Order: sequence, then C-alpha cells, then structure tokens
Amino acid sequence: MSIAAKCVIISGLSGAGKSTALRILEDRGFYVVDNLPPVMLPSLLDTLSSNNAAETWGVAAVVDARGEKVIGELEKSFESIESTGVKTELVFLEAADEALVRRYEETRRRHPLGEGVTIIEGITRERAELSALKKKASIVIDTSDFNVSDFRSSLMAQLGMNEYPFTVIVSSFGFKNGIPRDCDYMFDTRFLPNPNYVYELKPLSGRDIEVQKYLDRIPEKQVFMKHLVSFMEFILKHYENTGKKQLHVAVGCTGGRHRSVAVAEQLSKIISDTGLRTAINHRDIDMEDR
Repeated sequence: MSIAAKCVIISGLSGAGKSTALRILEDRGFYVVDNLPPVMLPSLLDTLSSNNAAETWGVAAVVDARGEKVIGELEKSFESIESTGVKTELVFLEAADEALVRRYEETRRRHPLGEGVTIIEGITRERAELSALKKKASIVIDTSDFNVSDFRSSLMAQLGMNEYPFTVIVSSFGFKNGIPRDCDYMFDTRFLPNPNYVYELKPLSGRDIEVQKYLDRIPEKQVFMKHLVSFMEFILKHYENTGKKQLHVAVGCTGGRHRSVAVAEQLSKIISDTGLRTAINHRDIDMEDR
C-alpha cells in the first residue's frame, strides 16, 4: 500500500493565515482538508493511501487545536502518523496582536472564542491556550509583516520545498470551437493563409515540419512573429514581479489544427530558449470537424 509523501498539520492563532497556508499547499499539489478533528488524521491518511495528490505531494490539514484534550489528541495522531513512515510537520502560525486586530477589523469578523469577547481578549486567551502547542511545532512562522508572496516563499522554504517556477502556458485553439476562458493574452492567426485548403497539408497539423515551412514562407507571418516575440519579451520581463505563478497565452485560428498550432509551437520554443519553464497544449488539434 502506498503512503502519503508528506503530512503537514497547520495550526496556530486565528487570523494568522491558516487558510492561506492551506491554499498555498493546495496550489502546490497537496490534498488539503480544512478544520479536521485531530483524532481523524490517521484514518484520513489511510483513506488517501491510493490518492494521487497525496502520494505525489502530500496531505495538508488545518487543525483547530484549542483546548488541552484536543492538543493531546493531536500529539497521539502525530505519533501514529510518524510510525507509518510518513514525514510529518507541525506548522504553527502566529502574528503580532496589532496585525491580528487589523485583520479582524478589515474582515469585520469577531474572534472565534465567542460573542462578548473583544478581539484583543480573544487573541490573548487563544495565545495562552496554544502556547504548549507552539513549543511542539517543528516550524513556527510569524506572518505579521508578510504579504501572500512572502508567506508562500517562507512556508515553502521552511518545508524544504522549492516553489513552482514561473510557467508560461502556450495553447492553441480553434475559434469555431469557442475561445479559452482562462487565458491572459489571446492572439489571432486567421489572417494567415489556411493550410487546411492545401491538399497535401490538410491531413497534417502545425506540428509537422511541412506545415511550418509553408507558413514560414509567408512574409506576414514573419512580421507577426517578430512583433509577437517583442511583445512577449516586454510582458515577461515584468510579469513574474506580480506574484503570479503562470501566464497563459492562447493562439487561435479557425479550426485549431494548423496555423495556431504552428505559431504556438514556435512561440513556446522561443520562450523556452530564454530559460523560462513552458508548457504547451493544443486544445483542438484532434477535432474531426474542421
């Protein structure tokens, strides 16, 4: 039976970023669970023994560990999981009182310890209740001065994991089949002559060298690629600084088999040659009706 690659238990002060940490690990590929009773952790890992995300990346769970009984249950679950050979980390998140108060005021939430408790009173009581758990944590992160990007970098580094490199996804599609809804930039190649109407090229695709050579002989295509590459060089120079982890560029033609595929292939190679990580996807290349 396979086991999870890693188990990350996230706890700490309310408002310190537990939900954000869970989203970061979900984006990294983890199977995530929010607000799980500690006693259920071992059975969760048993249930996920054949789950691809859990086996490849790991399981991450936010645990609300207020109260001595709950902390005791968490300790037992922690030991039980480690005995199976799964590498387990307890991450404790905290922040300064001022930062927590500001976050509660911005979200207009009351402290989860209950009604009739001021925010600062709730923070003080919770900090005292969780002090023993903090001492047991393998990783303690103070999120007071972090934005999401800083938090992600710190969490990944302390878990001994590299962040995903910035990735440029280049996809091709056919306008007749609908435009992709998740792209950041879209380019239209329907102004180019269509190889679909050239007898010997019709059964081929933009991946084939014959189609690529046909399009390369068209002066307008050369001019288009020059401007497209120049635009992408400008965009990519600044895009990583936004904190986003990927950029999706879509190239379309009528059916999504010839022109858009050839241009997407060429653009992906040019970007890859600069050292950036690329992924390519031809959405409509195998659609029968053209």
